[in-house]
Amino acid sequence: MSALKIPLAGVIGHPIAHSRSPALHGHWLRRHGIRGHYIPMDVDPADLETVLRTLPRMGFVGVNITVPHKEAVMKIADLLTDRAILMGAANTLIFRRDGKIHADNTDGYGFIENLHQGAPGWNPAAGPAAILGAGGAARAVVSALIDKGVPEVWIANRTRLRAEKLAQDFGKRVQVVEWVKAGDMIEEAALVVNTTSLGMEGKPPLRVPLDGLHAGQVVTDLVYAPLKTGLLAEAERKGCTAVDGLGMLFHQAVPAFERWFGIRPQVDADLRRAVYP
Repeated sequence: MSALKIPLAGVIGHPIAHSRSPALHGHWLRRHGIRGHYIPMDVDPADLETVLRTLPRMGFVGVNITVPHKEAVMKIADLLTDRAILMGAANTLIFRRDGKIHADNTDGYGFIENLHQGAPGWNPAAGPAAILGAGGAARAVVSALIDKGVPEVWIANRTRLRAEKLAQDFGKRVQVVEWVKAGDMIEEAALVVNTTSLGMEGKPPLRVPLDGLHAGQVVTDLVYAPLKTGLLAEAERKGCTAVDGLGMLFHQAVPAFERWFGIRPQVDADLRRAVYP
């Protein structure tokens, strides 16, 4: 990249107006005095490849990818990391100087770093993890937990077939639990993770029995709007360690920012106030 060029990055989704990534990266750019910009872009799926091939010529060093494009970019990228292949999706693209598009997935990294920051005492070996949902976010979480040495991962999803497909991809340490038995699964787990959109603003509530939650458990919700979901509020009432989902957004962005702008940023209280006042 020429020293005369102002580096550009951004996030591509459809829709994209709700994204907090521009506030997140904008804060880091200002903090480090980088003359760059991070731009939200609403791109129709039909235009995705044309846009991605054009952006490097406009000075873009990379982009984040969000719904509904995370799977589609896997077919467009020239190079894929192993973890992106394992997830079947990418959330970070790096535009290389040779013109090739490099795709990565940092969601699992962001999830684990958020757990470590929000629940410093969390021990992966302490017991099973109970996962609600079996979509792309669940795949990233399961992969990261297995990599960290969690002995068993239990998955409950409203559509059992999707959960079974995820379990098949990750082997014997991952077991499927019927959605109607999710309450029992939660009670017996050391770590509870909601990867569904249930409980999000504008979405139906998470209607799963939570009376089995108890002190000693770590509970985290990938939903961060609202910041304190019904699941996290109940977890706090029961004496659990509750970890909100905003930190995952922060931490998954760290490797991308470092690759694009050459500085590894910090996730701290100032960042949280900038993104979620």
